[in-house]
Amino acid sequence: MNLNPLAAEEQFLKPLDRVNGFDIRPGLYEINGATSFGSCVNFTIHSQNAVSCELLLFHRGEKEPYGTIPFPENYRIGRVYSMIVFGLDIYDFEYAYRMDGPNVPEKGLIYDKTKVLLDPYARAVTQQSIWGKEPDREKGYHGRVVFNDFDWGDAREPKKPMQELIIYEMHVRGFTNASSGVQFPGTFEGIREKIPYLKALGITAVELMPVFEFDETMGKREIGGRTLLDYWGYNTVGFFAPNTGYTARQEYNREGTEFKNLIRELHQNGIEVILDVVFNHTAEGNEQGPFFEFKGIDNRIYYMLTPEGNYYNFSGCGNTLNCNHPVVQQMILECLRHWVIHYRVDGFRFDLASILGRNEDGTPLLQPPLLRNLAEDPVLKDVNLIAEAWDAGGLYQVGNFPAWNRWAEWNGKYRDELRSFLKGEYWFAVQAAKRITGSPDLYGGQYRGYNSSINFLTCHDGFTLYDLYSYNEKHNEEN
Repeated sequence: MNLNPLAAEEQFLKPLDRVNGFDIRPGLYEINGATSFGSCVNFTIHSQNAVSCELLLFHRGEKEPYGTIPFPENYRIGRVYSMIVFGLDIYDFEYAYRMDGPNVPEKGLIYDKTKVLLDPYARAVTQQSIWGKEPDREKGYHGRVVFNDFDWGDAREPKKPMQELIIYEMHVRGFTNASSGVQFPGTFEGIREKIPYLKALGITAVELMPVFEFDETMGKREIGGRTLLDYWGYNTVGFFAPNTGYTARQEYNREGTEFKNLIRELHQNGIEVILDVVFNHTAEGNEQGPFFEFKGIDNRIYYMLTPEGNYYNFSGCGNTLNCNHPVVQQMILECLRHWVIHYRVDGFRFDLASILGRNEDGTPLLQPPLLRNLAEDPVLKDVNLIAEAWDAGGLYQVGNFPAWNRWAEWNGKYRDELRSFLKGEYWFAVQAAKRITGSPDLYGGQYRGYNSSINFLTCHDGFTLYDLYSYNEKHNEEN
């Protein structure tokens, strides 16, 4: 079954130019990323400040490109580069870009035409499929073209009311480690094996810690003879690509299939799927960090920069995504739509979501356009939007996050005050009563309501449930 609406167009498309041995023609400018139809592949990428762009084609796993195709000047409309390349076998090639432009660091412009750049819209990212294996950073990340022919049949999402959600936060690898007894530990398939256990727990939703492609070897270090990795995954490399280190088998050009199978079976068992998403920063870090994607495409568009061209760090991770720039807003919206349309996810939990409400100079906005656009978007209208309503720059908005009657919040006050009460600080009884009854002091307004509060006691960056009652401070000394 071919679900690609572009496939029928192939018979009407003819090459118009030949560049470096490749037949090409102007592409489909409205479709970002790389999309195949038959033996043709459409490549579209945009940059506000680049002056030229080259498409690089690599044989699978190779470091040097076998083909380099500069976008002809007349193939650029506005700031969008787009072309269709004929005669490509998507099983054989990977792709990336190089861009040239001004290099004026104090103005945030740091173009380098020697750097290999990952497509931000890539549906699959290379070098990430073996957990813990450090990628060849000199080679750079490449994208792959992915078939979009998964058959969901008549599968339907559970669509439970927010007040009925019992959410189980889990880490794909941690939940299915060697002690779990599954055949495929550390994978989406391992979670699928544990669905009967999840049903027995009585939970109605799983909230998966980051499953977008990330590099767990960034920040790799040795402590006490043990190698520690960036295990949690809050270090995004590709926003449109699933983490191939979480699959039981290689999925060349069909990346995401195992994850889709898991989602479909969870839905069949009445369990919703919420993704923990990280739009507050990227894996490129600060001035000393790697240079493989946004820095080389549009550094001063995608990142919040100081007047001197340095990175604001409201995330605590080196950089801050410039979420309320229209170009970045568009990418985030397209990303969320992608996961809802092609993966049928039921909701998103936004890490350090207060950053999404900061202006381009870092100041908080009263009515952040990004947050409103997500709240009102027709594709996202039925999904749950959950904010971690603070950031690392001191902006704390629990009970005051811009909501438009759509956004819920991780209720940090519930966590802190219930913990204090439950471990014996009885003078917290009044506060505990407020939290148990829905935090009416925080969510009693006309546009909020009790459904705004996601009540929780522990999470990935807090205490384990055992430590919650055993220690006054976090007890993970190795980290």
